[in-house]
Amino acid sequence: MTSLFRALAGASLLAFTHPALAAADDSAEDSRSIIVTGQKAIEEAQAQAARTPGGTDIVAADAYQDKAAVSLRDALAFSPGVYTQPRFGQEVRLSIRGSGLSRGFHMRGLTLLQDGIPINLADNNGDFQELDPTIFQHLEVYRGANALRLGSSTLGGAINGVTPTGRTAPGVTLRVDGGSFGTVRGVATMGYADDKADVWVAVAGDSSSGDREHADRRALRFNGNVGLRLSDRVETRLYTSAQTIDQDLPGALDLATVLTRPKTGNFVNDQERDIQSLRLQNRTRLLLGEQGTLDVGIFINQKALFHPIFQVIDQDSTDYGIYGRYEQDWERVGLTLGGTSRWGRVNALQYRNLNGDRVGAPLANALQKARTTELYGEVRVAPVERLWLIAGGVYVDGRRSVDNRINPRASDARSFSEFAPKFGLLFDATPAIQLYANYSRSAELPGFSELAAAQPDPGFVPLKAQTAWTTEIGTRGKAGMLQWDVSLYRADLKNELLQFSVIPGIIPAATFNADRTRHQGIEAGLDLTLAPWATLRQVYTLSDFTFRDDAVYADNRLPVIATHLYRAELKLGTESLAIAPNLEWVPRAAYADYVNSVRPDGYVLIGLTAHAQVMPGVTLFADARNLTGRRAVGDISAVVRVTPNANPALPSTQALYYPVERRALSLGVRALF
Repeated sequence: MTSLFRALAGASLLAFTHPALAAADDSAEDSRSIIVTGQKAIEEAQAQAARTPGGTDIVAADAYQDKAAVSLRDALAFSPGVYTQPRFGQEVRLSIRGSGLSRGFHMRGLTLLQDGIPINLADNNGDFQELDPTIFQHLEVYRGANALRLGSSTLGGAINGVTPTGRTAPGVTLRVDGGSFGTVRGVATMGYADDKADVWVAVAGDSSSGDREHADRRALRFNGNVGLRLSDRVETRLYTSAQTIDQDLPGALDLATVLTRPKTGNFVNDQERDIQSLRLQNRTRLLLGEQGTLDVGIFINQKALFHPIFQVIDQDSTDYGIYGRYEQDWERVGLTLGGTSRWGRVNALQYRNLNGDRVGAPLANALQKARTTELYGEVRVAPVERLWLIAGGVYVDGRRSVDNRINPRASDARSFSEFAPKFGLLFDATPAIQLYANYSRSAELPGFSELAAAQPDPGFVPLKAQTAWTTEIGTRGKAGMLQWDVSLYRADLKNELLQFSVIPGIIPAATFNADRTRHQGIEAGLDLTLAPWATLRQVYTLSDFTFRDDAVYADNRLPVIATHLYRAELKLGTESLAIAPNLEWVPRAAYADYVNSVRPDGYVLIGLTAHAQVMPGVTLFADARNLTGRRAVGDISAVVRVTPNANPALPSTQALYYPVERRALSLGVRALF
């Protein structure tokens, strides 16, 4: 691996030693430049999304700047098809098209990236808490197979957070806000650029006692990048990201407690999830020809996890990798080629938990190794004007091994190999209206949370990769006062990775491959410009997820994600002064079990945001949530494996539910210098 990294480091600095390339870049006929402004970067991202025959969304930071942006839920609340429901603090359920459906903790089934580089571990599990929405320039959402250009083969697709640079965000910005439950947050950024180089840094911190007992959180984050302009057409950039995140876990509640005492938290074993992480990555970008781009780079992620739950999970992990992405557009032909390889090692230890402290000798001690490689390509051809035909695919290859140091007989390894093709068409009905359709396959390899069984019976679970064939049709565009983005999809899954609680309320849960399941739904966004000073934003998600002729569960509905979710916001005012009431409506919560025996009531949450510019560059803002103090189930932690002939405790009496956010108010100020 040392020689490989040396070779890649040399490739990423290719422009230093390639005089022919440098000479070509200095040509007086060059019309392209590597340098872009912040607005131009967003416009280029939107243009890229518009070339995709399926559901995509570009979310600029301006869209959520008046919110107390605690997590990705606040940033992506109005992104069509993105299901974001809070559990507590920065922990949310993040799912697209039912990805990671039954995962009651963290995230699976989505590729998360920062500046085009995966932050998922090498086994594809991820911690979205490491993405801080307050520092991003914009977020790119590619749903399902539309994430091919980012190398994703997952059912849900990919979310890429793009940070500013010294060129796109020069100057100094400050943001401070705080409010209910002792919450205080602050962000400071600085950007600087000259003819040859630029630098951008951000420091963010937050502290809160949370809206439930035993929900304290503290976080300190640093993000920065330095770019060196080697010519007008070549740039190399080094990114650094460091996080310290400490989060007490209030845990799930039974249904009655959610509805009567939602403030209640769990103090047993002083459960926490504390993360220390450092990411370093390099990207060298070359502009080729009139419309070609080549990115090459390397990255390394180091993470320490201290996680007292039923036992103390104590892990140190190192992940590293390489990637390359080539994109070229000619008049009627477009091409994308790329690849990413990731390697990871996790020292996975578990101890007896005594009030949040590890005690005694390790109860589990394993070395987990993972490798995941994605190779992808896509060709876009316009046989006639306004019609594009698209064909491509992702080949994903991986290996997972567990070296059990306490019980060597439980050591094992599995290799996986899948190909996920994609076919699509994109028709520009008018310059402002598009119609699209695609048919694709997805493939998700299991990670260690699924493969490595926990105590008391450690071992290696022989799971298969989850696959699906998905059909999608949709339209996006703008006409008069209307702007829309609507997709309809149906995914037929095989070997879906589902989970059930071994001990109610305790994680990690056990995982099994279902036979056949179906995920289908609607992802709709509709904006209405009612007047120059009045805009109505709306998103609606229909999630219809079921078993298909299952031997035990027949055609029952899959639990966890609610069938209907509607959000709306009416913004009244101008850029200088505005107020925006909003609501979230879930007519009925999801089922809590496979036999569909318990389904909590739905809810309506009403909120309000506002801002006022008090002087040039200085703005006050406010964010009020759950103004009526509604008590309801916001998310379900883990499904319970109940069979019709069994007689366990009713799901309503088990600790499976998380309450919606309690009434809260935040006030803040942001300033640009």
